[in-house]
Amino acid sequence: MMATRILLADDHDLVRVGIRNALQDQPNLEIVGEVGDGATLHPALAQSQPDLLIIDVNMPHFDPIRAIRQIRQQYPHLRVLVVSAHDDDVYVQGLLREGVNGYHLKDQPLSDLRLAVAHVLAGKRWISSPLLDKLIQPDRGGSTAETVSGSASKLSTRQLEILHLLAEGLDNRAMASQLGLSVKTIETHLTRLYRHINVQSRLEAAHYAHEHPELQAAQSSRTPVVDNRPALVVQAPPATLLVVDDNVRYRQQVRRMIGRIYPQAKVYEAADTEEALLLVRQVAPQLTFIDVVLGDENGIRCAQQIRTLVRHARIVLMSAYPDREFHRLGLQAGASAFIDKKELDTETLYQIIMDALG
Repeated sequence: MMATRILLADDHDLVRVGIRNALQDQPNLEIVGEVGDGATLHPALAQSQPDLLIIDVNMPHFDPIRAIRQIRQQYPHLRVLVVSAHDDDVYVQGLLREGVNGYHLKDQPLSDLRLAVAHVLAGKRWISSPLLDKLIQPDRGGSTAETVSGSASKLSTRQLEILHLLAEGLDNRAMASQLGLSVKTIETHLTRLYRHINVQSRLEAAHYAHEHPELQAAQSSRTPVVDNRPALVVQAPPATLLVVDDNVRYRQQVRRMIGRIYPQAKVYEAADTEEALLLVRQVAPQLTFIDVVLGDENGIRCAQQIRTLVRHARIVLMSAYPDREFHRLGLQAGASAFIDKKELDTETLYQIIMDALG
């Protein structure tokens, strides 16, 4: 049986490495080429004649809608799987109308990517589950003011409690302990909560809670939360930490989690390598968290540069798209740990801080 020929198109080298490594153990798949921008895509398609194109449509020199339309016309039998960080449902619908066979979100597990490839090659359509929820239950309208004013009334007391704890950075296990519920029950409440406030993740829900302080007032006016779990607050000397991530909401979420478990810490934020290096020179952080993909930059390279400036600093690399190669390169760059962003909860963060600061 002939192998399925795959062309990878993504402007991040590390993401292409992650995809390649995720698929290398799959039978009858062969990566026949890689490109990093729209200008080199069409020559690569003509030369390699792939069966499947795995593409991030937000590459330089690439007009997504027009280019996908042209590709479908030139290569009608080519399967196209979009792998992107963008989850705007209108944008996704436009690409689906132009004939892409699947749309996969980069923050989903690598096992899901393998499943997406299998579905698309089998002639089925693939849409990541968070996107599917958005497409099935789109926003039905109404002004922002109307949505906000009705937020408190449509949430139950328990949902308000969980939203409050989630905004504080508690993971499912900690919430279950505090509320005297099982983890499974917490997961069920979270699913319903996300549906009520029209979000797809705990990060979005936490951001929603901080954007709508009236929900905190509503929660306080109902049954109070009884804190019956062990506190994670650390009694320790002050420390300086740095969070480097191009997603401002994720940086703020990590900062709040750190503030809750280590209030003595002074936490700085940076969106890119230049800003991170400036802060490192100024404050010499003892512990730095860096996303592997910083927009168009390489977080592992950022870690190398920080290591040259502050030899004693502990560096933890994070990725929503974890991969063995990322881990290997990160350790070579001087990182002391590599974690999956989806698994970074208060308990994990607590342990990392304790290991780093002694």
